[in-house]
Amino acid sequence: MDAVVFDLDGVLVDSETVWDEVRRAFAGAHGGAWTPAATRAMQGMSTPEWASYLVEAVGVRLTPEEVAAGVVAEMERRYAQGPPVLPGAVRVVRAVADRWPVAIASSSPPALIRSFLTATGLVDVVPVALSSEEAGAGKPAPDVYLLAASRLGAAPGRCAAVEDSTNGLRSALAAGMVVYAVPNPHFPPDPAVLAGVTVLGELAELPDALASFLPGE
Repeated sequence: MDAVVFDLDGVLVDSETVWDEVRRAFAGAHGGAWTPAATRAMQGMSTPEWASYLVEAVGVRLTPEEVAAGVVAEMERRYAQGPPVLPGAVRVVRAVADRWPVAIASSSPPALIRSFLTATGLVDVVPVALSSEEAGAGKPAPDVYLLAASRLGAAPGRCAAVEDSTNGLRSALAAGMVVYAVPNPHFPPDPAVLAGVTVLGELAELPDALASFLPGE
């Protein structure tokens, strides 16, 4: 193993429900009609992608640019009092970073990634922190994971990825990484996708799982 790449939402911060709440409220306030598929469909999408989805699939009566600005502004407002960091997340990132270079590959906009790193004191611990906005396509496309590996100077097949959602897991698998899942309890991943990865009961198990990894097993 040469490097480890973390997802952010649902792995390090308990934000998937916050994103869902904010998008639902914004859509309702601007003429949209929420659909049963909307929540899972947008998990992993980049900001331009989910903003367009809210316009085209949910019926929000604004431009995608206006949707993105409004939703992200509300998320930034909520993060201003501190991002909802999951218990033990900072300790795990530091423990992993003591042994391997680490990165964050997230679908969150750059401002929220910076907010997390600043609030947790991880700015100097995580040398590469990427939003899928910078990679060209959101998850389940592999772009953000491939870019993270490139920035770390590591081959994707020698990187571990840590994810929680179906689209995130598919993204990391498509990048050719060794994938560890910490399933999101609010939005459980597709069992068929979980069958192709190593499933952890909690994030705290990750350092030991990585230490015992043997290629080819």
